[in-house]
Order: sequence, then C-alpha cells, then structure tokens
Amino acid sequence: MDKLEKEDMMKHAKKPFDQCPVCGGEIVEKEVEKLLRGGVDTAVVKVHADVCLHCGERLYSQETVKHFEKIREKLERRVVDDFELVGQSFQVAISC
Repeated sequence: MDKLEKEDMMKHAKKPFDQCPVCGGEIVEKEVEKLLRGGVDTAVVKVHADVCLHCGERLYSQETVKHFEKIREKLERRVVDDFELVGQSFQVAISC
C-alpha cells in the first residue's frame, strides 16, 4: 500500500459519515468553539468537528467527546487550576 492509499484510508476511517445524518447535507471539517457547562461554570473549547454546511449539525470524534466529559467533570468539581480565566458570565432576567 503506497502513501496516498494510506492517507485515503485514514481519511475515510476518520470520517464516520459521508453526509449529515440529520439532513443529508455536505459535511466539512472545521475548527469550532464548543461551550461546556459544569455546575455554575462554563468553558470554551476550540476543537475540530465535522460540520454540515446545510443545517449546521456538528459531529465530534469519540476522543473529543471523552475530552468534553473530563472538562465537564472538572468544572463540576471546580478543579479548574489548569484552565485559563478569560472573563465573566452574567445571568440577566428580562421581563416583558
């Protein structure tokens, strides 16, 4: 098996869907920001995801989802020493 065949095989092995499972649209790989909440805290994580160009559905690898779970657990336990504080969040009530 030559280098191009290996790269092609890895590309297909990495992508579980050729089309969006929600709408059938075209999927492309993009860097996205994912908001993760744990307890009262929120983390913003930049990750690669397969994103549908039609409906916006995001598909994450199993490895990425495992990282999300670990980050949520840390947020819930408030073990955030290795996280960078980047601002504040506010809850605002609106009465109409």
